[in-house]
Amino acid sequence: MSSLNISPPWGSRKGLAVIIVAGGKGLRMGGNIPKQFIVVDGKPILMHTIERFHNFDSTIQLVVVLPKDQHDYWNGLCQQYGFDIPITIADGGKERFHSVKNGLACVHPRCSLIGVHDGVRPYVATEVIQRCYEAAAANGAAIPVVDVFETLRHITPDGSHTVPRQDYKLVQTPQVFQADLLRRAYEQQFTPSFTDDASVVEALGHTITLVEGNRENIKITTKEDL
Repeated sequence: MSSLNISPPWGSRKGLAVIIVAGGKGLRMGGNIPKQFIVVDGKPILMHTIERFHNFDSTIQLVVVLPKDQHDYWNGLCQQYGFDIPITIADGGKERFHSVKNGLACVHPRCSLIGVHDGVRPYVATEVIQRCYEAAAANGAAIPVVDVFETLRHITPDGSHTVPRQDYKLVQTPQVFQADLLRRAYEQQFTPSFTDDASVVEALGHTITLVEGNRENIKITTKEDL
């Protein structure tokens, strides 16, 4: 277990929640099984992801967002694999924004810090989770990032040109926020510019703190990722 340096509103370390968004259809992966349910190392990917946060803090509230038509399938998998970590299930929405908003409605009102994590990022390091929650407690909003190693080119109507990669970061999850801030952010109307939770919070004018992520924390999207 971690020794998180946070003073939650009640009890020891009971002010934490995470919304795990697993609303994908897995179209880029191919096949009939949504990617969050593909078995890796003996169990579905989503179970590995949930375990990462449960192992980080067994008191954290776990809210998993799934399309409504996948709830029964998930419950069957839990029985099949003997998976008994307590979670709350919320319905997926049309866009990720709406899925997170549905998840927020299930978070305990006394939670002080809320993370949002991709269900198909099962390799996030415990140290990264801890850094994100601690930075959010101190600064309001924190996201994990890693350096860009590949050369980047900016495409324009006139062609393309190389841009300095040191000016860019790759963004990961969990993205963690003080609860009041995240709830206010999700009272806004959806726009296509809301590509992640940080962009929703930034629309309120709040600064996002960057913390070091881990490169293994990939979002499993294609067969090559598997």
